[in-house]
Amino acid sequence: MTAVRTPPQGTTPPPRLPVREKSAARERGGGLSPMLTRLAAERATGVLERERGSLYLAEGKVVHAESPLAPGLDVLLLAHGTLAPAVWQDAVDRADEEYGVARLLLDAGRVPRGALELCHLEAVFDAAYFALTPSSTPGRFRYGAGHWLGTLRPVPVEAVERETLRRRELLHRLWPDPLTDGAPLRRAETVAAPAPTARQSAVLASVDGVRTASDIARELGRQAFHTLVDVRRLAAAGLLTALFPPPRQHRPPPAAPPLHPGPAAGPAASPVAPDPDPPPGITLPRVNDPDITLLKRLRDALEAL
Repeated sequence: MTAVRTPPQGTTPPPRLPVREKSAARERGGGLSPMLTRLAAERATGVLERERGSLYLAEGKVVHAESPLAPGLDVLLLAHGTLAPAVWQDAVDRADEEYGVARLLLDAGRVPRGALELCHLEAVFDAAYFALTPSSTPGRFRYGAGHWLGTLRPVPVEAVERETLRRRELLHRLWPDPLTDGAPLRRAETVAAPAPTARQSAVLASVDGVRTASDIARELGRQAFHTLVDVRRLAAAGLLTALFPPPRQHRPPPAAPPLHPGPAAGPAASPVAPDPDPPPGITLPRVNDPDITLLKRLRDALEAL
C-alpha cells in the first residue's frame, strides 16, 4: 500500500513532474534521429551518413535519400519503361554541380515532371525507412555535400520521420517478426493457405533460399518497403519463412582433418584438448536438449498429417 502525503493547509503544492505526451511525440515524427532534427532546425545543407543509408539535406529539408537495402531512383524509372537506360546513363555522364540529372532530364523533355517527382518521392521514403533504422554506430554529417541528382521536391524532415514511423507500425501489425526483412527467404508448404495475390505471387516466384526481400525488390523493380509488406503478409499466411542460422550445439564437434592438406594460410591453431574421462564408477548424464525434443515431436506430428 502506498501512502500519499498531502501538503499542509496554506502551503503551495510542489509542481507536477512534466510528462511527455506520446501523441505529441508521434505528431512531431517521434525524434528518430536527434542529429537530423537539429540539422533541420539549423537549415543545414549536406549529407547525413548513417549505418544503413544516407539523407541529403538542402536548407534543412530532405532532397534525396539512398540505402543499399532499397532500389534507387534509376531502378524505379527503368524497370517499367518510364525511361530508357541509354537516356538515364547519358544524363548521369553529363551531370555536374550546376546541372543535375533531374534538371537535364526535365529540360530535354525525356520524362514528365510529375512522373519523375513521384518516382523520386517513392525512392526517398523507401531509402529513408532503412536509413533511419536504429543503428549501433553514430551518424556523421558532411556540410556542403550535394547529390548528382539535384533538387526536385524537398521534403520536410518531420514528414520523413512521420512516414517512417507509420511504415514501422504497419509492418509490425502485419507480422511482428522482423527476421524476414533481411534474411534469405524460402518457400514453405502450408495446408489450406490463402491464395496469394498477383503481387505476392511474383514475390514467391523470386524466393529461392538465397535472395532477401531487398534483392527481390531490386529484381522486380519495386520499392523495398512494398516488398516487405508482401513478404510479411506471406509469412503471416505461412507461405514463406526466413532461413534461420544452424542450431547452436552445446559442444562443437571436433574438426575432421583435411583429406588433402594444402599450404598453410597462417599460424596453426592450438589443438583443443579432449574432455578427460570420468573417474571409474561415475557415469555422466546424457545431454537432452528440450528444444530439440520439441522440434522432433512437431516434425513427427506434421508427418503424420
